[in-house]
Amino acid sequence: MSHPIIRTSGLALSLALFAVFPAAAQEIFSVYTKFDADKTCKHTPGTEEEDYGFWRCPGYGGLIVYLSAGDQRMTVSFGASVKKAQDEVAAGETFPGFNNVYEGTVEWRVEKLPNGKTRPFATILRWNLRTNADGERGNVKSTGRMLVVTRLNPGGVCHVGYVAGRDPKANELAHEIADKQAKTFNCEKDDPHGGGDNNPYATEKKSERK
Repeated sequence: MSHPIIRTSGLALSLALFAVFPAAAQEIFSVYTKFDADKTCKHTPGTEEEDYGFWRCPGYGGLIVYLSAGDQRMTVSFGASVKKAQDEVAAGETFPGFNNVYEGTVEWRVEKLPNGKTRPFATILRWNLRTNADGERGNVKSTGRMLVVTRLNPGGVCHVGYVAGRDPKANELAHEIADKQAKTFNCEKDDPHGGGDNNPYATEKKSERK
């Protein structure tokens, strides 16, 4: 008894091989660096009463961590130099209420490029926020926590999203925002999501600002 002959075209064979051997997933990993405004950063004092100045702190991958503070609020930006970090959208983004991040650990989300080189494309940093309860108790220390996901160049440096720092899945959620949204996020048009009332864009979207 003869057996049927199965003929497979080159295209069909290629598709079959692709199904069996899918393209390797993009490799993303984390690198951690620490900063302390009092110990590891260079401070340049401000010139106004509520201008506390700025700090140049060590970073990663040729980028510095830039801190600025005033009126009991801070901003954090990243760039190849102080000037470049100051020119980014992130240098003007902070929370409505009092906050601080004078020291912390930056989690750099890094991708491995096809040429074998690596590039940081986003950061995750835990900020300290003053809550209403802190104010009612007269606490000096801020007990609120928020993870801020920031995209990096090329394409701009700005906040992409916010995750409540005390959420049991905070790190997992922050990774998801960074890995899936950071590289395509438009700093001039897109609004960061999450953060509830602490979201700087909760009451006024970027598209509504002049």
